[in-house]
Amino acid sequence: MKTELHYYDVFPKVIPADTESEITIKPLGAHTAFLPDYEYHIIISPLEFGTPYDYPETSLFEEYYIKPCADGCLRLRHRFVSEQQHFIKINLPEGSRDRQVRLSVYSVFPDLIGRYPFVGDLHMHTMRSDGRQSPAVVAANYRKHGYDFLAITDHRRYYPSLEAINAYKDVKTEFCLVTGEEVHMPKGDAKHKNDVHIVNFGGGYSVNALVEGSDHVNEVGGERELRSFYGVDCPDIISQDEFRAQVDALADTLCIPDGVSKFAYACCVWVFNHIKKSGGLGIFCHPYWISNVFQVPEALTDFMFEHKPFDAFEVLGGESYYEQNGFQAIKYYEQKAKGNAVPIVGSTDSHSSVNNANGFIASTVVFAPENTRESLISSIKDFYSVAVDTISDEFRMVGDLRLVKYATFLYQEFMPLHDELCFEEGRLMKDYACGDESAAAALAFINGRMKKQREKYFKF
Repeated sequence: MKTELHYYDVFPKVIPADTESEITIKPLGAHTAFLPDYEYHIIISPLEFGTPYDYPETSLFEEYYIKPCADGCLRLRHRFVSEQQHFIKINLPEGSRDRQVRLSVYSVFPDLIGRYPFVGDLHMHTMRSDGRQSPAVVAANYRKHGYDFLAITDHRRYYPSLEAINAYKDVKTEFCLVTGEEVHMPKGDAKHKNDVHIVNFGGGYSVNALVEGSDHVNEVGGERELRSFYGVDCPDIISQDEFRAQVDALADTLCIPDGVSKFAYACCVWVFNHIKKSGGLGIFCHPYWISNVFQVPEALTDFMFEHKPFDAFEVLGGESYYEQNGFQAIKYYEQKAKGNAVPIVGSTDSHSSVNNANGFIASTVVFAPENTRESLISSIKDFYSVAVDTISDEFRMVGDLRLVKYATFLYQEFMPLHDELCFEEGRLMKDYACGDESAAAALAFINGRMKKQREKYFKF
């Protein structure tokens, strides 16, 4: 966390563009206290308009001379022009350890007013498939790390996500757990194979469990309450022969070119159609994962982008070698330049939330009105998301430049404060999941702090 965040509290941090807003600067401790009768020279500089020395015609910096209020805070009113970051530079008195302190706020256009940043993971695994920890512990560990929402997406299984949700159904948290699964449909002969990995995020019923012989049904049964949620009525289970017949019939209605597996593409469409029907977000995952060869043939990847049967592309996640995230980011930008823009997400695809170098490798920031399944899904579909790469210590982001600029500011100025609150809730969640019933009262006591923090720092 930046030293400035330890020394000063600036609020709100995000304000409407092109309107006058009041900003409060509160010193955090006697070592940063403002002198009560001293008139501070403050300069506000919009980041994107250039310096007054080099670009005097466009620079819009303004100066203020302000004394502290009775409570020791500096307050100023200013019209923050356009959508951008603004530096608030405070010249300190002679004899101070530092000559100047530089703080920041961000102004946003109307479409982002009322949209808060929620960080989450849409693709990860637990001990119920090929992961290490239980669904409840995985959820708590990711909350500790600063995540606002999460879906357990075990291979061929929907019920582990219900297990995580049910683990915390009797306690108060501000963490959004939604349903999920990684979908792998049964393979048949050489003509009936598809290994494109698809995530069902937030779907109201399991796609894996629609077909006889799935791991989900074999392990917990095919009762509707075990393969559906949110009051969604799921279809009846069909045989594998009926499944392949439905996909073959669908393939006959699609114009699939030579060089693209007809069954594989039609199977993807079949799966994505069911995810949409169930109210979920269908995610096209890691085509550049190297499993001896690329996970998905290049021709099939290009055809998927051209016709977009999926809701979102997993542009980041899973592995630390360059080819996966690097190639996927380039593919996303190249396809966008061709007119094939798609919503994007970043996910860990993790298989352990403890002592795992890839455990927190990527995430998604969704700018949504609420931290709910419906709001998150609709906001991603409406292109209000950024994928975040945390392979190295310094984060990298993929997405529209406008949102990437905003998210970068938030990761520097807001997320460290946000993450401190997440850690406390996640630690208590893990205690509760591991049998400490007293953690329920502590969770109830701290409940609501995340909402208050958003209301403080976002002037919406």
